[in-house]
Amino acid sequence: MWRLAWVGVLLLAGCSNSPYPPAAAASNTLYTAFTEHSPHHLDPTASYWSNESPFTYQVYEPLYGVHYLHRPYRLVPKTAAALVKPTLLDRAGHVLPDDAPAVQVAESVYDIPLQPGIRYQPHPAFATDAQGRLRYHQLTRAEIATRRSPLDFPHQGTRELVAEDYVYALKRHATTRVPAPFLAVLTEHVVGMQDYAEQVRREDARLLQGHPPGAADRPFLDFRRWPLAGVSAPGRHRLRIRLKGRLPQWDHWMATTFLAPVPWEADAFYAQPGMARQGLSLDRWPVGTGPYYLVVSEQDRRHVLARNPHYRGVPYPCDGTDEDRTTGRLADCGRPTPFIDRVEFRIEPERLAVRGKFLQGYLDVPLLDRDEWGAALQSDMADDPDTRRDFTARGLQLPRYADLSVYYLGFNLDDPVVGWGQSDAERARHRALRQAISIAIDWEERSRIFPTDAGETAMSPIPPGLFGSPQGQPGRHNPITHRATPQGPQRRPIADAQALMVAAGHPGGRDSRTGHPLVLHYDYFGAPTPERKADLDWMVRQFAKLGIRLDVRATDHNQFQEKVRRGQHQIYWSGWLADYPDAENFLALLHGPNGKAVSGGENLSNYASPAFDRDYVALREVPDGPPRQARLDAMVRTVQEDAPWSFGYFPSAGGAYQRWVRNAKPSSVVRDGVRYLRLDVADRVAQQRDWNAPQWAVPVGLVVFGAGGLAWAGWRWQRRRQRQTLRALHRAGR
Repeated sequence: MWRLAWVGVLLLAGCSNSPYPPAAAASNTLYTAFTEHSPHHLDPTASYWSNESPFTYQVYEPLYGVHYLHRPYRLVPKTAAALVKPTLLDRAGHVLPDDAPAVQVAESVYDIPLQPGIRYQPHPAFATDAQGRLRYHQLTRAEIATRRSPLDFPHQGTRELVAEDYVYALKRHATTRVPAPFLAVLTEHVVGMQDYAEQVRREDARLLQGHPPGAADRPFLDFRRWPLAGVSAPGRHRLRIRLKGRLPQWDHWMATTFLAPVPWEADAFYAQPGMARQGLSLDRWPVGTGPYYLVVSEQDRRHVLARNPHYRGVPYPCDGTDEDRTTGRLADCGRPTPFIDRVEFRIEPERLAVRGKFLQGYLDVPLLDRDEWGAALQSDMADDPDTRRDFTARGLQLPRYADLSVYYLGFNLDDPVVGWGQSDAERARHRALRQAISIAIDWEERSRIFPTDAGETAMSPIPPGLFGSPQGQPGRHNPITHRATPQGPQRRPIADAQALMVAAGHPGGRDSRTGHPLVLHYDYFGAPTPERKADLDWMVRQFAKLGIRLDVRATDHNQFQEKVRRGQHQIYWSGWLADYPDAENFLALLHGPNGKAVSGGENLSNYASPAFDRDYVALREVPDGPPRQARLDAMVRTVQEDAPWSFGYFPSAGGAYQRWVRNAKPSSVVRDGVRYLRLDVADRVAQQRDWNAPQWAVPVGLVVFGAGGLAWAGWRWQRRRQRQTLRALHRAGR
C-alpha cells in the first residue's frame, strides 16, 4: 500500500498543465492565440482584415513601412532605398513645382529605387535544376497529391527581389479570381488601370472557356503578358508608378501589403492543376521577403511562423520618444532583427481560455491582432485590489495608447427595408428608420455594462487624434442622436426615436398599413458563445425599445465575408483599424466607388452619396488646414443625416504583454512589430514554474489518507482471514 502511495506522489510530480511540449518555455518562440477560424486570405491581393495582418505583415514587405517607435507616426523605407517625392506633370508632360495647384497637376510620377540584394524566403516555386530550369512548374496531379505544404518538396529555392515583382503585384489586383478590395482605389488613381482591368477580364474569360464555373483548377493567368501604362520597371531595382492628379495619401498606401511584391513564379506554381485540391495557394501559403515565413498551417488549429533564413536583418531603430528611452525600448539599438525564432498561433475560441492561459504565462501576448486586452485587464485591476496586487506582482505590461479604430453597426443601403429606397418618399421613410435605430442604440450604456470591451461613443466615423475629427469638440456632436446640454452631449430620449418610427411607417414597430411586426436581420461575425450572448442579447433589447424584433444571424468571419460580398446582409456589425493616420482612410469606408457590391471594396454599407463622394475626391488634394476642415465637416454632416451607420464607439486600447517580452509597444498602425520583440526565455521558464507550481498539500494528503485507508482495510481483511483460518483448524482438530 505504501508503495502505491509513493507511485501516486511520483505521478503527481510528473504532471503539468502546460499546453505545450516540455521544452517549449525554454525555446525562442513567441506564443499567442487566434480566435474563431484561421485567416481566410493570406494572399496580399485579397487580404484586408485584422486577423490576417499578424501573418501578412510578417511575411510580406511593402515598399514603405511605419517607424516602430515614433509618435506621431512616420513613414520609413522598407524595401525601397529611400522615401521619394513624386514628380508632378501638367497635361503637356511638363514638370511642375512641388507646390503647384492641384488643378494643374495631371500626373504624379513616383520613381522608387529598391534596395538590391533582398531575397525571398525558401520556396519550391524558385527551386531550379542543374540546368537552371524551374523544378516544380510541370508537376503531374499524382506528384502534387502527396504534398500538403510547400515544405514537403525536397528542393527549396530563392531569388532576389526585383522591381518587376511589384509591377506584377499591382497588375494582379485586376484579377477576377480572388477578392481584390484595393482595385477600386487603383482604377480611380493609377493611369491605365481601368482599361487594364477590363482587358484582364476579357482574357480570363477566354482562358476559362470550357472549364466548369467555380472549378478549383484554372489555367495560369499570367499578368506579365499585358503591359499596364501606369506601372513599369525602368530598371531591375527601379519601380515607376504614374497616378492621375495628386494623391498625398499614396505614400501611406505604399506601406500596406496591397503594395507587397508577388513573384510570378509563386503565382504560376500554385496555378498548377491539383494544387487547389491540396490547399496549396497564396491564400494559404504566402511567399514573401519578410522576416518570417509560414511553416505550419493546420486549419482552425495552429499556425507557425519561422525565421526567414534569407532575411537581411534590418537593424532595430535607435531613435524614438522620450518614453522609449526611459522604458529601455532603445537598448537593442542597431541589433539585427528579428530577435524571435518562431511565432506560434493556437486557436482559443473562448475569451476566458485566452485570459486564463495568459495569466498562467502560457501566452506571451493574448492576441497579436487585438489590442483591447490591455484595457480589459486594466479594468479588472481597477475593480479589485487583489487583482491589482496579483497583476502587479506578475509584472504584466499593460501599456495604454491612443488607438485609431472604430466599431459600428451598419446598414446595407441596397436592402429594400433599411436601404435607400426607390422614391423620394421611401428614401425619407427609410432614413427615418435608420435614424430611429441610431438613437435607440445606447452606446454609452453598452460601455457601462461591458467595460472590458468599451470606448468613447462615436459622433462620426473619424477617431479622435486625427485632423478633422469632431470628437470632443464643443458643439460638434451628432445632432441626429445627441443634443447639447451643459454637461456635454446627451443621447436623445427614446421618444424622439419613436416619433421617427411613426415617420418611417412603423409606429410601435409595426407596419402602419399591414400591422405586421417589423423583423430585421442582424449579421454578427462571431459564434454565439456564452461570452457573446450577453452582448447579442443587449443589442436585441436596443431594437426592442422601438418594438422591432431583431433576428441575430451569428456567423464566423469567413461566412460573414461571403455574405456581404453577395449583398445578403441587412444590418451588420463591423470595425476598422487605420491603414494610415488620416481621416480619409476612415471616410473611404463610405465612398461610393468602394462599395462592396460595386467593386468588392470595404464600403460594406454600399453607401453612395453624390455630395459625400464629391467632397471625398476633392479632400485627397487638400492639405490639413481650414479648407480641409470645412470639407470634412460637410462630409460628417452628410453621413450623420443619412445614417448609413450607427457610429458605435472608439475603443479603449491597450496592449497586454508578459514581463519577459521586451520592446513591446502596441499600435494598430504598426503591424510588423513582431520582428522587434525579444524574449527573456529564462525569466519565462522561471515564472511559468512559479505561477503553476503544484499544490502538494491537498493531493499528497489525499494520497496518504487513501493509502492509509487501503492499508487499514487490508489489515482488517488479513486479520479476518487469519481468524477464519484458526477457527477452521480448530474445528478440524476436534
